[in-house]
Amino acid sequence: MRDTRLLRLPGSRIRSLFGLPAAALLLLLGLLAPAATAASPPGTTAAADPVRIMPLGDSVTGSPGCWRALLWNQLQGAGHTGIDFVGTLPPQGCGVAHDGDNEGHGGELVTNVASQGLLPARLAATRPDIVVMHFGTNDVWSDIAPDRILAAYDTLLAQMRESNPDIRVLVAQLIPMNPATCAECGRRVVDLNARIPAWAAGASTDRSPVVVVDQWTGFDTATDTYDGVHPGASGDEKIAARWFPALAAQLESTPGVPGDPGEPGDPAVTCAASFRAVSVWQGGHQAEVTVRNTSAALVRGWTVTLRPADGARVSQVWNGSLTTAADGTATVSDAGWNGSLAPGASTAFGIVATTTAGSAAPAASADCAATPAS
Repeated sequence: MRDTRLLRLPGSRIRSLFGLPAAALLLLLGLLAPAATAASPPGTTAAADPVRIMPLGDSVTGSPGCWRALLWNQLQGAGHTGIDFVGTLPPQGCGVAHDGDNEGHGGELVTNVASQGLLPARLAATRPDIVVMHFGTNDVWSDIAPDRILAAYDTLLAQMRESNPDIRVLVAQLIPMNPATCAECGRRVVDLNARIPAWAAGASTDRSPVVVVDQWTGFDTATDTYDGVHPGASGDEKIAARWFPALAAQLESTPGVPGDPGEPGDPAVTCAASFRAVSVWQGGHQAEVTVRNTSAALVRGWTVTLRPADGARVSQVWNGSLTTAADGTATVSDAGWNGSLAPGASTAFGIVATTTAGSAAPAASADCAATPAS
């Protein structure tokens, strides 16, 4: 329980019995503690409970999972000081001061955690408000089908909501894999990641949202891992940078106030979008579209019109909402949590597109329209 303080009875309201003073009566009845706690000074209020954040996963999250240290300090620097990283595992070093509690168990499969019922006890011990989950790397390595992995996600999400009906979950599309002993792991990660946005959309509720965070796009196993699987220093930086805006959005609850950019007379808001192919295979490709606020005012939302070249069709989008016209033009709007952009700030969404045989290198024109602050 978050508040275990005993109810205090004001002495002025206690009447004597058989002529005994009120304090003596309380001692007689065993209701007065041997050492009373001093009353709080007038006008003071109890500090709000910190938001409890559980980093959940396998050795990418723990062992040592130094992206957590970077993320913790980024949040602190942005003013999110009322937070508490929680987990049944202690810090694993990293040489950076941070709150290192976590639930990143090296070697664990998410399917085993679900089938063996390992999560409920961990939830009971830590009581998270937000879960940051990168889980499934070992399942992919073990050639477990995406259907089974997503079914395990269902089980874990149900257990989280049983622990806290208002829990919020950030779920990662996994970082790439290219271990020397698993030639197919790279493709398996792509297959799983392609399924996660639809799973999250079906699982999310207004009370307990599930938000997808793309950890795959822009991550290079050659430079960002030390073994094709586990992040090195640059990989930790990229992972923390991807978690930060999504987690900060969950922590922020104060909308714009009068005087914010966007009032009459303020400059118009503008944005720009750029397309970059990150993976190509026979019959399709994956790409990243970066959206940047190019104005001096706050952007509250954005819409990108994407026109793929050479007959390509956008089939999937994450970190955005997709509408496709008959001619193949794709319109992608922000996902809510990534719509607000400060001047000069940027965000990104990912796409998967299908192509015809003999298509040229992936390309697309991208136009951006911004929504001003209201």
